[in-house]
Amino acid sequence: MAEHAVITQEMVDDVKRRIGVTVTPTTPFFNTEATRDSIRHFTDAVGDPNPLYRDEAYARNTRYGTIIAPPCFLYSVCWATGRVGFPGIHAWNSGSDWEWFQPIRLGDRFTYTMTLTDLKEKRSEMAGRVFIEYMRVDYRNQRQELVASCTGWSVRAERRASGERGKYKAIEKAQYTRDQLEAIWADYDREEIRGATPRYWEEVDVGDMLTPVVKGPLTLRDLVTWVMGAGSPYMRAHRFALEYERRHPSLAMIDSQTGQVDVPELVHMEETRAQEIGIPGAYDYGCQRSSWLGHLLTNWMGDDGFLKKFYVELRRFNVVGDTTWCKGKVTRKYIEDGEHLVDVEVWAENQRGEITAPGRAVVRLPSKQS
Repeated sequence: MAEHAVITQEMVDDVKRRIGVTVTPTTPFFNTEATRDSIRHFTDAVGDPNPLYRDEAYARNTRYGTIIAPPCFLYSVCWATGRVGFPGIHAWNSGSDWEWFQPIRLGDRFTYTMTLTDLKEKRSEMAGRVFIEYMRVDYRNQRQELVASCTGWSVRAERRASGERGKYKAIEKAQYTRDQLEAIWADYDREEIRGATPRYWEEVDVGDMLTPVVKGPLTLRDLVTWVMGAGSPYMRAHRFALEYERRHPSLAMIDSQTGQVDVPELVHMEETRAQEIGIPGAYDYGCQRSSWLGHLLTNWMGDDGFLKKFYVELRRFNVVGDTTWCKGKVTRKYIEDGEHLVDVEVWAENQRGEITAPGRAVVRLPSKQS
């Protein structure tokens, strides 16, 4: 049980030798098919009420003729987060770089391959010496068509080092007055789903702001619901948990306050676990926050839009109690290879005014001339 494992040169060399090696997993991560239930569970986990993903009668009248899944649904097929080797060393999902080639249709069945593409060393204010792993995941459907590719990256840092430095210990948990909560709820009510009304490329201007999507205040309920809809690499029960821990003994993380031994993923659900690594409380999943920004983009582009690319960096922690506003603005519009495209800057901003996840996207919109 490597509770206080340190990064060694042997670990680094072991990971470096895997760069460029493509692996085809034999055990599914979570979802393998875009069914009505799996799509609904995922959109429930994101908090996305778009009828294109949920209402069969509505979806029949769209260009797809059926329910589709939101682009970020593929997180539930496999998290592209870059986690190879480094036994006993903590990992933080720190970003994703997506490209989609076709929509995810009801009934699509998925396989995927994983390729470690790079390993970089850097110094971190939070944890000192850290390494960043970059992993590309290619998602294919039942016809072996490439549906999407995503390169995700994770920071690997020693648990003790990150806990002792305590960069985030000064963060105070959010507190709200009734008026502040009602203002947040009013922002929920202002959410705008473009839906069946096309957002034509000709009607979009540089500088246009996207109607924000609010998430929060973040609760344990939100985190549990995310795992229910998007899956988890570590959350297993009873015999399956024991068998997994026996295969991966270095995975164990000991809670120094309770002495309990469990998977490191509980940093998302238990305050004491998060405090072990220098975070004041349980915090959200990186793929979860990225999917919130995906929700913002699909709301804005409407049923006839297509999200081609999406890049996001996860720069700050989003702890239980925080509220996140997903925002965006149009930065460019252009025609390329016959497609009418729009570049959008997006970001997640908390109640402290901090941008926790900046990003950018490329959206294909319908044109009045086509």
